[in-house]
Amino acid sequence: MLAAQRRAGIVSLLESAGGVSVSELATRFEVSDMTIRRDLENLAEAGLIAKVHGGAVAPAADAAAARRTEEPGFEAKSAQMLPEKQAIAAAAAELLAPGMSVGLSAGTTTWALAHHLLTVPELTVVTNSPRIAAIFHRAAGAQTAGHTAGQARNTADPRVILTGGVRTPSDALVGPIANQALRSLHLDLVFLGTHGFSSAAGFTTPNLEEAETNRTLLQSGARAVVLADHSKCGTTALGTFARLPQIDTLISDTGLPGPAAAELREQLRLTLADPLVDPTQTRRS
Repeated sequence: MLAAQRRAGIVSLLESAGGVSVSELATRFEVSDMTIRRDLENLAEAGLIAKVHGGAVAPAADAAAARRTEEPGFEAKSAQMLPEKQAIAAAAAELLAPGMSVGLSAGTTTWALAHHLLTVPELTVVTNSPRIAAIFHRAAGAQTAGHTAGQARNTADPRVILTGGVRTPSDALVGPIANQALRSLHLDLVFLGTHGFSSAAGFTTPNLEEAETNRTLLQSGARAVVLADHSKCGTTALGTFARLPQIDTLISDTGLPGPAAAELREQLRLTLADPLVDPTQTRRS
């Protein structure tokens, strides 16, 4: 296939699909990732597509379309909905049991959950988030210092596996290296963050490579739980990584509108954490 034919095919695909990743295009057209990246550069310069991290989208027609590809950094997201995230994390921690193997995707709510894992004995934690891995690294360092000073050592000490990969603006490690590491694993429970969710689009993220890595992490787990505060309800980002029935449980908060909660309950289990009360008191259905 000539380059011009391949590029025309890319434009046509984006017109119908809206967005696609570099790896998906490389597989479809049977060429290297580097060739696809050159194609995307050429098409972007011509104004026929818009490049995003890990792929391309059709040119945004309005502000709403632009927001679907916007990827806020970790600091920006971590300052939002703090009480809700803490309540959701506490509710998620109730699903943990000693000896489990647990996967945590990158995200500010999964980061909040990671602090609860420090006291659960004999966990194995797999994550594509350097920030989450750092929580355990700092805790291990503090325990070592305390042990040196004669204090008793914490017996929890989770075993932490950090995938490799390319870092995104939201501090996730994604791409072929991360995906290859995850494909060989079999986890008891996977916790995933999300940029947005809806009945129509499922759980979504603005980064196409992160969507692919999230899908791989999801497939490695026997059960999957998504952690998402109510502000993400109705938000649709560029790439879907899971449809609602693929998720065992969604943990949100009591700010979730009643009609949305009723619609969600038709397709998955729903736990609503109340940020205004004891975080161990939740509503499940």
